[in-house]
Amino acid sequence: MNISRENSGELDINIKIEIAESDYAEQVNKQLKEYQKKATVPGFRKGMAPMGLIQRIYKSSIVADQVQNLLGESLYKYLDDEKLDIIGSPLSNDEKTGKPDFEKDTDFTFYFDAALMPQVDIAWNKVDAKLMQIKVNPKDIDRQIDEISKRYGSFETPETVGENDFVYGKVEELDKNGNVKEGGVSTFTSFDLSSVKNAEEIVPLFVGKKAEDKVVFNAGKAFTAADIEKNLRLDAAAAKKFKADVQFTISGCSHITPHEVNEELFVKVFPNEKVKDLAAFRKLLSKDMEKSYNEQADILYVNEVRKQLLDNFNAPIPEAFLKRWILNRGEKDLTAEKLDAEWDEKYLPSLKWEILDVALNKVGSIDPTQNEIVDYIKDILRQNDTPKADETAEAAEKRLEEAARSIAADQQNVQQIVDRLTVRKTCALFKEQLKPEAEKVTIKEFAEKV
Repeated sequence: MNISRENSGELDINIKIEIAESDYAEQVNKQLKEYQKKATVPGFRKGMAPMGLIQRIYKSSIVADQVQNLLGESLYKYLDDEKLDIIGSPLSNDEKTGKPDFEKDTDFTFYFDAALMPQVDIAWNKVDAKLMQIKVNPKDIDRQIDEISKRYGSFETPETVGENDFVYGKVEELDKNGNVKEGGVSTFTSFDLSSVKNAEEIVPLFVGKKAEDKVVFNAGKAFTAADIEKNLRLDAAAAKKFKADVQFTISGCSHITPHEVNEELFVKVFPNEKVKDLAAFRKLLSKDMEKSYNEQADILYVNEVRKQLLDNFNAPIPEAFLKRWILNRGEKDLTAEKLDAEWDEKYLPSLKWEILDVALNKVGSIDPTQNEIVDYIKDILRQNDTPKADETAEAAEKRLEEAARSIAADQQNVQQIVDRLTVRKTCALFKEQLKPEAEKVTIKEFAEKV
């Protein structure tokens, strides 16, 4: 067997694989003998058909299978041995290869096209992304305690709406005459009365109402732009402009009596911590909140750095090859015309992300290892694990290890974990390379910046 390559462009390469009869003859003859032992051919007892007949019936298909197997193995071994870092995967050049005749020919030549991974010069010096560090204040903790008290509180569905209830129903946009606007906003939604703006004006409109009653109010007065976006199912731009009156037809309401802030609540929230008083509870909440918000801040930082790196991405792209490769993947309803039309907006950015990731991994690994995934799952399991009474620490650790590896074996189960660990490792790499000075902000300031 002989394998060679030549460059056909800055990144494009052609690979030529020559397979001789001696490369596959031994395996073909071995398989023909196995066929002869098992074949049932009319006119002959099982296993007694002459080899010449077996060859005429089966040899061409066996040769085809063996040559194809050799082709795949040798191609990827060659790429590995030569340390060729390619993008996508090699494509058969059918025009140069032609159609092999496995009945008549004994030697075969195959041609493949491939493209080398572009070498990216990562533009660290052009990145100016801000890293935010969230500082939780006492009022933030007060609000969190209120939310937790409701979460663990008692739930009921009264017939009439109270001032702190959660209401759900259909909201419809009204025209200037107070009629339901044709083609206007119309959707089912729900919201907490305690969260509305201008509560002294809006909430009394709902109090005492019951199912099927209608309430008319101004959406701009009742909701922030973000709430309008969520409650009325509008995009951000439309939500900012929406100031119309709406009619809300009540379907029902729910009322939560908050849980008392006591030791029972502390245990429910932190079952593995020995929290005895409010001060310790607030301290743990503050720690958890800062961790959660700073994880969000890290995600924003990673996204912004990536965006700026992509904005300054100047590596060459083997466009013609990549378009062939994408079309060859068999994506449903994708044509060359559609690919060309969507190339700049959809496909090229995605490919640049992939190329950038390869470059980043050469600076420092950002792809989670299997052991890192398992350790992450073990930490989650450990938080909710209750060791058996007679179980040693070693046995408990072994049990958690086995459970974590079982979960990690299913890629669908762990994709969110992989994504989270990837962001964590990417953020660590960016911080190491860029050494950003963290800007300390409150939760409110963070929300406004976001």
